[in-house]
Amino acid sequence: MSGIYLHIPFCKQACHYCDFHFSTSLKNKQRVVDAICKELVLRKDELTDEVKTIYFGGGTPSLLSEEELSKIFKTIAENFIVSKEAEITLEANPDDLSEEKLLQLSKSTINRLSIGVQSFFEEDLKLMNRAHNAGEAWESIQLSKQYFSNISIDLIYGIPEMTNQRWLQNLEKAFELNVPHLSCYALTVEPKTALKTFIEKGIVPPVEDEVAQEHHQILVSETEKRGFVNYEFSNFGEPSFESQNNLAYWQGKPYLGVGPSAHSYNGRTRSWNVANNSKYLKALDESSLPIERETLTKNDRYNEYVMTRLRTMWGIHLEEVEKLFGKKYLEYLLMQAQLHIKNNLLIMENNTLKVTKKGRFLSDGIASDLFLLNLD
Repeated sequence: MSGIYLHIPFCKQACHYCDFHFSTSLKNKQRVVDAICKELVLRKDELTDEVKTIYFGGGTPSLLSEEELSKIFKTIAENFIVSKEAEITLEANPDDLSEEKLLQLSKSTINRLSIGVQSFFEEDLKLMNRAHNAGEAWESIQLSKQYFSNISIDLIYGIPEMTNQRWLQNLEKAFELNVPHLSCYALTVEPKTALKTFIEKGIVPPVEDEVAQEHHQILVSETEKRGFVNYEFSNFGEPSFESQNNLAYWQGKPYLGVGPSAHSYNGRTRSWNVANNSKYLKALDESSLPIERETLTKNDRYNEYVMTRLRTMWGIHLEEVEKLFGKKYLEYLLMQAQLHIKNNLLIMENNTLKVTKKGRFLSDGIASDLFLLNLD
């Protein structure tokens, strides 16, 4: 199986924490859509097997018009083999999801919405400079449920001055709305963002890892009580509502990324488009691809395998490590894992290395300890 990721680099306004590539000017939106369609045609030979996931990310894909979406879908259908059961997700902001918009989306081939709620509380939304308010967050989900059954919402924890109680209330509101999937992320302070500047100037209190860890523990406990499966560190789904796009990524399936700044991966190489709308448009106008490519070494592929698998409920299969990379890599992995096993951060079950509940919040750091820089 394979997937297609489409980066739609436009937003109404800039969220204070975001370091993704986007523009708040929509004047080139149609030109970018035309260029994305051209890129899809130029790169159609990069995916030869059946496409089982299509994901519109951004930016804010819900800013696309009915005509723009239709053009993209037509281009995909004409150039790729798309499974009849393909999961087709559109990221959407609550303030875009009017009844008219939802009716339009429901008539397209989109069958899953990922709604960027982030918080149901006004103070959090204002701190993050989100375009929607708390009322719109709630109402957009209620309205969306009339048109879509497969809905995910994004929530952010570890926000400055967010208490454990407020985070718990956020989760309770999500449960009350009966959404079948949650993607929950700790707030991170990225370089060159407004949030970083505000923290440095003392306008906003710093983000505290201890608070984020407590919020994560509440998240794991509360979702478990309600039967959600924590299939990947940040993702929680009711049975059969796991995101196929997320699963494909964390299980190392190939995907084609189109649009400015989009990344692609095929197991052997990683590539990424230029993160500049003007340069992207200029290249596609000339029928060239604004792409940089990196051929992955064996060590790179091993590290990628460790990073992605360790974040999932399935963990690292030792037989697969030996089959893919050889005995030396397996021996190195087991040697590096010993201290984390001793400290109850990793556990060995049925010849599989998994992160324990205690180690889950630390999984990225644990993975880096298992990485291999050189093995000669």
